[in-house]
Amino acid sequence: MNATALQIDAGDSGIRFAVYVQPRASRNEVTGVHDGALRVRLKAPPVEGAANRMCLKFLGKLLDVPKSSLEITAGQASRRKRVLYRCPPGPGQTRELARLRRRLSAFEKP
Repeated sequence: MNATALQIDAGDSGIRFAVYVQPRASRNEVTGVHDGALRVRLKAPPVEGAANRMCLKFLGKLLDVPKSSLEITAGQASRRKRVLYRCPPGPGQTRELARLRRRLSAFEKP
């Protein structure tokens, strides 16, 4: 698999993708894709879940989805996290998956 390609897939519970978080950055931003994960720099420190909360809020704005529909399912205490966008299976999920792939493809290097 191409190291610059974002790994994103859909399942019964929603759409999943990996995020690589760098806390204590000077600003919140996406800097590309790192080992199949969206690389995100966040201002929040990795203390008491602050970076996780900011990660979900930032991703919600970036992806234009409610932050309440996003959940970190793995890696709460790690830089590498698995994020779930809760979206029921069916045609709606297929459209959302295509929309997210288009939006996130801008951060992949050719």
